[in-house]
Amino acid sequence: MNKKTSFISDFKAIIFAVLLIVVLVLPAKSVFARTPAEIRNLEELNISQDMSSQDLSGNDFVKLDLKGINFSESNLTGAVFNNSKLNGADLHGAQLNDALAYASDFEGADLRDVDFNGALLMESNFTDALIEGADFTDAVISRIQQKELCNMASGTNSKTDEDTSYSLGC
Repeated sequence: MNKKTSFISDFKAIIFAVLLIVVLVLPAKSVFARTPAEIRNLEELNISQDMSSQDLSGNDFVKLDLKGINFSESNLTGAVFNNSKLNGADLHGAQLNDALAYASDFEGADLRDVDFNGALLMESNFTDALIEGADFTDAVISRIQQKELCNMASGTNSKTDEDTSYSLGC
């Protein structure tokens, strides 16, 4: 009887171990985080050269090379562009309300008539960017950025009717 009890105990332990593995390992796939942005590529994110007039609100474009991509007239509200390269990108007329673009490079980008209302733009580079009519109301920028942008500021945003210089606090 002792051997039979021992066999049943061993059998129960094996079944318990198998069930424990099934319960803990199989659902783990759904728990793992998505592939980090620096490993993803543009094809995986379905990014093409022409992303104009699309609803891309809340999308994550972290650490991506988006040079020359056309985002004109797109809704990018709440989108994240941290550490991305947007050199020469066309964002003309795009909505970037509450967007997060920390340490992004907008050098030579077309930012005319962009609505940056409430966007966080700290440490981003705007060298040679076109900002005519851009609205920076309540955008978070450094004093150095503010001075640089004020030197380039002109125009009024066609959607918000806000003067670029005024929105920058020039």
